[in-house]
Amino acid sequence: MGATVHCFAGALLCVLAGLAQAAEWKLAKEEDGIRVYLQAVPGSAYKAYRGVTRVKADMLTLRELQEDAAAACSWIHECKAQKLLKREGEQAWTYTKFNAPWPVAPRDSIVRITSHMGGSGVLRRELHGMPEYLPEVDGYVRVSRVDGFWEFAPKEGGEVEVTYQVHTEPGGNVPSWLANKFVVEAPYNTLRQLRSLAEDR
Repeated sequence: MGATVHCFAGALLCVLAGLAQAAEWKLAKEEDGIRVYLQAVPGSAYKAYRGVTRVKADMLTLRELQEDAAAACSWIHECKAQKLLKREGEQAWTYTKFNAPWPVAPRDSIVRITSHMGGSGVLRRELHGMPEYLPEVDGYVRVSRVDGFWEFAPKEGGEVEVTYQVHTEPGGNVPSWLANKFVVEAPYNTLRQLRSLAEDR
């Protein structure tokens, strides 16, 4: 009995240690009030990214910028075109085309966005990839997985803390140098451009 408990305890510690390691976020960039963290994802060659910043704007302004799918392409990193496919209550489906440097083929993605407003005034927009929602488009590689969220938390002084976290499987072959560059530049540039637009309004 004692040996069994010992083995079980040892296995449990290993599992907990693995979960702790998987949950570790490492700071990759901190510049201009924006912090970018990266996290290894078990079973994936691509890291998850998390960008955090504060924006001097109200929640309504930020939500309007988020929900205008076509205009949002102006602040989303490497976005070529984006459109709203469908909206049902607090859910929306968007189709986005992304630029990619030669010789990598450009990507496209379909994402379902589900919005939740918390009791403390926090807005969370869950992102979930729907790669089979539409047929694949010639000349584009479909992003096979998207999991993440946007979170907007009101703070004192008229600021909103914005968190943008995503893990993707880009489909096809992506060179490691490009993947490593993208997971840092995507959250940084997206947050910087969103903040600039929101604060100028």
